[in-house]
Amino acid sequence: MPIALLTDFGTRDYFVAAMKGVILSINPKAVIIDITHEIPPQDVWTGAFVLKSAYKWFPSGTIFLAVVDPGVGTERLPLIIKTRRYYFVGPDNGLLSLAAEEDGVEAVYKIEAKLPRISTTFHGRDVFAPAAAYLSLGIEPRLLGVPVKSWIKLEFPAPRVEDNVIHARAIYVDRFGNVYTSAREEAFQIAQYGDTLCFEAEGRIIKAKFVETYGRARAGETVALINSEGYLELAVAMGNAASTYGLKPGLDLKIRKCI
Repeated sequence: MPIALLTDFGTRDYFVAAMKGVILSINPKAVIIDITHEIPPQDVWTGAFVLKSAYKWFPSGTIFLAVVDPGVGTERLPLIIKTRRYYFVGPDNGLLSLAAEEDGVEAVYKIEAKLPRISTTFHGRDVFAPAAAYLSLGIEPRLLGVPVKSWIKLEFPAPRVEDNVIHARAIYVDRFGNVYTSAREEAFQIAQYGDTLCFEAEGRIIKAKFVETYGRARAGETVALINSEGYLELAVAMGNAASTYGLKPGLDLKIRKCI
């Protein structure tokens, strides 16, 4: 079973290497894959969204070890979530919830198997990495923890359409500065390719041509498109929409066809 890592640790420090060292000490044959270690520090929502976007492309049986853990050392639980096809290991702060619920949760366990010495600030190394390593050896999660019925779940912002206006939210900004919104096929209820969409954010109006792909726009042109994950996205061709317009996840948006 491969182990796929997602953290907000970055690559400057030793944190990711320490986690991999623990895994390989328990299972020297473990296959470890990095999803990303560049989640913004303490940004649980972005971590959850990236995990949700990535997990489904991995083979059945993959163990997802995700650590964005501002509550480390507190009463928050350490979890193993068994889903229809995968295992998810990490803190009980909603980080695992979007992906796990989408795949179908079968059981949730509070991790009790740990290293002999546990720090209060690095459960990625001392709690989550050992649990993932033992799972990769085929050990059942019921032998690593106890079942729990209650755990934290994030709520994905559902878009709605009223009077030809989409009420949505900015949910993610990628490294190109493209702004994902929570709207999806709702865009086709109010416009078609070639139309201009008006995005209202914090009282400002951003006009964007609705196109099929980036290559249909001139350099510097603001566009809207349905991206590879199926979300309506605001982008600047050969530019950065987030920095150009000061957009970030969490902003409420009203999207309509410009008159």
